Amino acid sequence: MLYALYQTTADLMLPLRAVSAVAGRGFALGGAASPERWRAASALCEMLSRAALSHRRPAFGITEVKSGNRMVPVVEEEVLATPFGTLLRFAKEGAAPQPKVLLVSPLSGHFATLLRDTVRVMLPEHDVYITDWANARDVGIWHGRFGFDEYIEHLITFLETLGSAHLVAVCQPCVQALAAAAIMAEDDNRAQPLSLTLMAGPIDTRVNPTKVNELATGKPIEWFERMLISRVPWRYPGAMRRVYPGFLQLTAFMSMNAERHIKAQMDLYKALAKGDEAQARIIKEFYDEYFAVLDMTAEFYLETVQRVFQEWRLAKGELEWKGRRVDPKAIRRTALFTVEGERDDICAIGQTVAAHDLCSSLRPYRKKHYMQAGVGHYGVFAGRRWAGQIYPLVRNTILANE
Repeated sequence: MLYALYQTTADLMLPLRAVSAVAGRGFALGGAASPERWRAASALCEMLSRAALSHRRPAFGITEVKSGNRMVPVVEEEVLATPFGTLLRFAKEGAAPQPKVLLVSPLSGHFATLLRDTVRVMLPEHDVYITDWANARDVGIWHGRFGFDEYIEHLITFLETLGSAHLVAVCQPCVQALAAAAIMAEDDNRAQPLSLTLMAGPIDTRVNPTKVNELATGKPIEWFERMLISRVPWRYPGAMRRVYPGFLQLTAFMSMNAERHIKAQMDLYKALAKGDEAQARIIKEFYDEYFAVLDMTAEFYLETVQRVFQEWRLAKGELEWKGRRVDPKAIRRTALFTVEGERDDICAIGQTVAAHDLCSSLRPYRKKHYMQAGVGHYGVFAGRRWAGQIYPLVRNTILANE
């Protein structure tokens, strides 16, 4: 019912947005007598035309990169695909062999393009692959379930496909990445990762709980299932699949920083009204990505909330994968590097570094931690400090264990 209400509202808004887009272009060509008023009217129309969410993955838009002393073309290659996710490679034509890196993107309401800047920074010196998760509303119910265990299974399969690679997980999938590395180590899998970098992930959310953590523990799991799970409408390929809609996840994220997002929209309007195209482009590019949302399968969302945020199973040594206990102590050869942001209000300081205690069989020289001062959650994997201060440490970890 919730999804149907959202879809009806979006359908009703469609004509208004279309008319606003046309009117905005007309106002932009308005008379010279009062250009400020025409720009203001055009800006208002553009704001109305942008008032919508996208449910399609944006393009990564990385078409070339500097490799050595020359620019080389970049081509996206689907190495392995399942109904729920694709192992995507950013292939550089004519580039020399480089360390393989599997970048694990979050499955938390946004597409893998949220890590566009992470990919762009790593690409010149690495052979980069990424987990490109599918929008659950586009996956038919005949393809079965995709839950916590299936996510880990995908990571193991992707690593086995690569053969010898480094694993870099960002945010929510840090738990699954650590679990996959532990399972592969216990099985003495030849494809176990050479190094494991965990960035701003909820390994133990009992440490310095954030608003996100408090929301997860504030209600029983039955409440989340009853209030937040909907069925996909009939018009989509995944019709009748039970999902946690991406628009709900976006609403939750925005409500935690409502003032900041309102201010950003006001700044966008002012930039458009003043004709400041550079500033407007920066804001629009961020929100074009932020408003591109994907639905998660109900089983993955509920199992993640329960196992990671409510019961802390990995941190307590109680996490199981397909009936077998996950034991991070089995990790002996995979080097561990953890990164946290000083101002992270999603995964607070202490939650990611908790992985070091769990990986107790690793020698001290194979474990490193770094706390980046002055950054929030997104600053750990995107932006100036990621590129200039955090990435060099990730690169050194990879090179030291290649």
